[in-house]
Amino acid sequence: MRFETLAVHAGHSPDAATGAVSPPIHLSTTFERAADGTFPSGFVYIRDGNPNRRMLEECLTVLEGGAAAAAFASGMAATHAILQALSPGDRVIAPDDAYYGTPRLLREVFTRWGLVHAPVDLTDLGAVRRALETPARLVWIETPSNPLLRVTDIAGVADLAHRAGALVACDNTWASPALMRPLELGADLVMHSTTKYLGGHSDVQGGAVVGRADDEFIGRVRLAQALAGGVPSPFDCWLVLRGARSLACRMRAHCEHAATVAGFLAGHPGVSTVHYPGLPSHPGHDVARRQMSAFGGMLSFEVPGGRPAALGVAGRLRIVTRATSLGGSESLIEHRASVEGPTSRAPEGLLRMSVGLEHPDDIIADLDQALRG
Repeated sequence: MRFETLAVHAGHSPDAATGAVSPPIHLSTTFERAADGTFPSGFVYIRDGNPNRRMLEECLTVLEGGAAAAAFASGMAATHAILQALSPGDRVIAPDDAYYGTPRLLREVFTRWGLVHAPVDLTDLGAVRRALETPARLVWIETPSNPLLRVTDIAGVADLAHRAGALVACDNTWASPALMRPLELGADLVMHSTTKYLGGHSDVQGGAVVGRADDEFIGRVRLAQALAGGVPSPFDCWLVLRGARSLACRMRAHCEHAATVAGFLAGHPGVSTVHYPGLPSHPGHDVARRQMSAFGGMLSFEVPGGRPAALGVAGRLRIVTRATSLGGSESLIEHRASVEGPTSRAPEGLLRMSVGLEHPDDIIADLDQALRG
């Protein structure tokens, strides 16, 4: 079946009790035992499992082409569970350009716990090869990266990592399974902040891990899920599952609009640099074209004049909303350096933009008046 069909039907079936096409929300925290002490429904307690969570995990497993999935209360909880499934002393190779919460989690939590954090430019396969000369347990990929939209060759990195005996985890939040399937490119694990494109409406927080194999490692991820308790509520699962059904259609519009906006910004005199892998001038364009079906709804751009100029542009916008996060219907923009703080690697003049579902001509007109001041 095509992806659009899978997105609509994966994890869904009419409710057996009522015939309802849209699944009910099961709010119960506990489930009845049979007279012999067993649990015929397969559910015991909400932290261990819930019908809505099972439906969502089945859906995400299918959409990513994996064998097993675990849903979490946030993307960071999902990342935390993968890192917690490692052992003290394990070395983690991670990109030097990534969502700022990931290296912070490695540095401020797991380094103290005993993991070794090795930041590397993962867009440079030579640098990856050299980094793997020292034993590593996990290589963490984020592509396109946040906020510079650098593109990592997943298949190339996975080949090098596997030859060195390391696992590969890929943050697929920005592309979503509608545009890219990292497991098919060689990754062992995929992480999502389902808050973003999978949820798609800026109204739910969640995360997920999908494994290529239902193996011991994903079992440790599930153990962290159940024992640590960072699980999504039934309603959160229901909302993400609802969002996944329209993912393919929404991503087509996000990609079309972002490409149009990126082309406009690339020719604007008030913009010095545009970071968008759909532009032929982007250094990762060829790799992105090879491993993605389209180039996504995220971009960033830089304006001359540093932080004051960037904040001035953002402050003059009328349609595009100044807010963090991404993947919703509305266009959002933010100055990443001020959001991330003193350790940010984002250029001071950079604005990150999630291009929404508004008409692209209206988005462009708003950007144009803001850039012209």
